[in-house]
Parts: sequence; structure tokens; C-alpha cells
Amino acid sequence: MSQVANTTTNPAVRRRSQRVLMQVGVLIRGNDAQGKPFEEKTDTLAINAHGALVALKNRITSGSNLKMKHNMTEEEQECHVVFLGPVRDGKAEIGLEFSEPRPQFWRVAFPPEDWTPKHPDARTANRTRLVDKVEKAEKVEK
Repeated sequence: MSQVANTTTNPAVRRRSQRVLMQVGVLIRGNDAQGKPFEEKTDTLAINAHGALVALKNRITSGSNLKMKHNMTEEEQECHVVFLGPVRDGKAEIGLEFSEPRPQFWRVAFPPEDWTPKHPDARTANRTRLVDKVEKAEKVEK
């Protein structure tokens, strides 16, 4: 299941594209902090049109050029390290940015910038799905 991450309303710090918390299987390859080649299978923690947040065992440096391969589509995209985050369970959170925006890389429809799970349209859509499920269950019982 995916979620849309909270975004700020301050235009000075607004993201360039909506971030979606979603696990997508990827293969990351490049050179580690010692310059040795590595390949590592992992899942994204969050995605957007400009890249992804992943967790890696391999140690890499900020600015490193890497390749990210989507496990389902086999598509590969060049990217570079823009964020080095905390280490949890032996894996560091790494922010990767594509060399150019590629929203189609993820094969998902990104929600509009102002969308959140609390947006009225989200509640209406969820309520509609719930009503549909109840109506289907009632038909089955008859």
C-alpha cells in the first residue's frame, strides 16, 4: 500500500514533485565509498518524479553517480546521491535523484500536489469504495 508523504505549504521548501511512500523493488549499482563496484537489491522507501529514497547496506558518498534498475520493468535510470540519512539495522537511508525527471519510471500516477489522505476527495473515494463493498456483500447474501 502506498501513502502520500506530508508536504509543507511553504513555497520556499515545497518539493518539486509529490513524494509517495511506496515499496518498489530496485537494483542499485555503482561504486561504493572505497571506489569498489557494488550491486545491491533493495526496495524504495519513497518515490517521486525526480528519484527515490532507498536503504542500502553499501556505504556510498554524497554526489556519487549510480544506476537504479526497476525490478519489474528492467528499465534502468542514471541517478546521483543527494541525501545521506540515518543508518537503521545496518542500512543507510539514501536519497537518489534522477539525472532528469522521469515520473513514468515508476509506472504510477502521482497525485496532485495538494492531495493528502485528509483531502475531502480522498474521504469521498474511500467512502464510495466502502459503500460499494457493503452493497456487493448484501447482494451475495440475498
